[in-house]
Amino acid sequence: MIAASMRVGSLEMLAALAVVTAIAAVPRRDAVSEIERFAPLGVRTTVLEGGVTRAYEAAAPFEIGRGETCGLVLRDPEVSRRHARLEAQRGVLYLRDLESRNGTFLNGRRVTSPIEVRVGDEIDVGVTRITVEDLQPWT
Repeated sequence: MIAASMRVGSLEMLAALAVVTAIAAVPRRDAVSEIERFAPLGVRTTVLEGGVTRAYEAAAPFEIGRGETCGLVLRDPEVSRRHARLEAQRGVLYLRDLESRNGTFLNGRRVTSPIEVRVGDEIDVGVTRITVEDLQPWT
């Protein structure tokens, strides 16, 4: 009789361990998004607009366009008010076209869905070229 009651206890313990293991295996998405919120990705670029080169540095995410609410404001008439967006996810920088009239291009290819951006990549919006010079944690 003692063995039977211990056996039931062992089965209960085994079931509890299985539940704990299953819960521990679920990714902690909320924790990752919280970390990203406190560790933004810094983006340093060179902007060639109208024959003039200037530096621009900011923490992603930010929008690119003619609109005054954009992080990187351009005066290029071929650029939409809200043209494109650079955003970071898990330490990776992505470029997204915001349904711009003339399109957004990464290294000469039209952007149709979010695409990873790396150091040295060239982003073309209108007749403006944005070169990614560096990516670092933003402090």
